[in-house]
Amino acid sequence: MDGDATRGRTLLEESREAVVVLDDADRVIGASRRARQSIDGLREGGRIPEGLLSGDAGIVPLVVPYDVGGRRERLVYLSRSGDLTAYEELRTGFTAAVSHELRTPLARLLSLLETAALPGEDVAELVDQARIEVEQIRELIDEVLFLSELESGTRIVSLGAVPVRPELEAVVSELEERARRPGVALVVEGDPSLTVAVRPRMLRVIAENLAENAIRYAGPGATFTLAVERRGDEVVVRGTDDGIGVDESQLPRLFERFFRADRARASRGTGLGLAIVKHVVTQAGGTVEAAGGLGAGLEIRCAFPAPR
Repeated sequence: MDGDATRGRTLLEESREAVVVLDDADRVIGASRRARQSIDGLREGGRIPEGLLSGDAGIVPLVVPYDVGGRRERLVYLSRSGDLTAYEELRTGFTAAVSHELRTPLARLLSLLETAALPGEDVAELVDQARIEVEQIRELIDEVLFLSELESGTRIVSLGAVPVRPELEAVVSELEERARRPGVALVVEGDPSLTVAVRPRMLRVIAENLAENAIRYAGPGATFTLAVERRGDEVVVRGTDDGIGVDESQLPRLFERFFRADRARASRGTGLGLAIVKHVVTQAGGTVEAAGGLGAGLEIRCAFPAPR
């Protein structure tokens, strides 16, 4: 029973929803972190704030009653009345953006196939170009699905303490050949003993997307460094290049889905790499930020709580 209680408490605490457990006198037995942070006056042992159960406070309750040990309790999910509308707007916008991003490679693919049907054309060369467009479409679909799984919680990000540097080195080893073609050098630095509570696969996702961003956009002759370091009570995974850089006004938008800085608009990238990095980092309890400027390179810092 102790294990079940601990498991249940953890599930409640880490829920992405605002969830409250009440006894039959409307006293709060437990609440998720999100509920405590978003609802004023909510505290364990006290009565639930007035208006929450009736919907008068602009919050829509979903009540699930149950019995435990002969006691009557209720699990209450709390969402604001505009949340569903906002979600639908976000979903519609995301769907439209994906559709827009798919149109370009599909149009190029159709054009290549139509050209291949003309007499005297180099069919083998056109097929090779068509294959590149298919790969672009596949990459976009894969990243959209991955991002969707992150947002829905299907992908588990956090785990026990995992050494960071070996994962960074594995990614650099895999990408060195690809980086050589545009003339970008890859470097790994940092203390090999540092760990974070992130699954190895998710660490590689972060490192891959940071490195691929530099490979695509830093420019010939640039050096990209993946590093891990301890800063106070945080472990920071840092991706830094000394390449072309990004206008400072565009730095806050780099983590938006499908956003591309001016210098990258002609690139074949999906525009989702840094959005995926942000989702992985934030789900692991960390923060992410960008720094740099035109001609000053780009640095992406992913800060995680240091394991205790």
